[in-house]
Amino acid sequence: MLTTYLTIKENGTHEIEIKKSRFICHLYRIKSEDEAKELLNQIKKEHWKASHNCHAYVLGDTNELQRSSDDGEPSGTAGLPMLDILKKRNIINTLAIVTRYFGGTELGKGGLIRAYGGSVNDALDAIGIVEGKLQQEVFVTLDYNQHSKFDYFIENSTYTIKETAFTDKVVVTCMVDEPDIDVFYNEITELFSGQALLTKGNKTYHETLLT
Repeated sequence: MLTTYLTIKENGTHEIEIKKSRFICHLYRIKSEDEAKELLNQIKKEHWKASHNCHAYVLGDTNELQRSSDDGEPSGTAGLPMLDILKKRNIINTLAIVTRYFGGTELGKGGLIRAYGGSVNDALDAIGIVEGKLQQEVFVTLDYNQHSKFDYFIENSTYTIKETAFTDKVVVTCMVDEPDIDVFYNEITELFSGQALLTKGNKTYHETLLT
């Protein structure tokens, strides 16, 4: 299980124009090859008048599965440059489809490579990239007279609070990055001289937008 990953913020479309040719990049978050193929078929049906619908996708925690297609463009000028951008930017589980409407001017091999790769790169910037971090829920059970001290600690740390429950005790649900769990436990144990109860909950991924 990955502790961190990068992927697109959401599904989206971004268009650029080069010498009157339209390059429409569609980006999708995907979970399987079948899903990628289904989305590709949808785009081909929607843009059946387009000159080309080239694609590339990566699947798996370490991009174990990689596919690309030039869809009629000269070999190596479309699908591979698109795939290279996804890999260079460390994006996982993402499908890129670039629909081209020919504008009447040939771009040449180098021009096509720059256009298709640039289309994906620009779309990633426009739609946004998120970093997912594997986080552990940690329930910290405190006495009421310990709560303000704990709040001060959290405010001056990188940890986040998911929720706080007030019953006969104060139970704070903290979200801690997977690599920091041992450090968090040690800090809380030292802060309260072992008088705080710590228990683990679920592990989940928390995504934040990269700027």
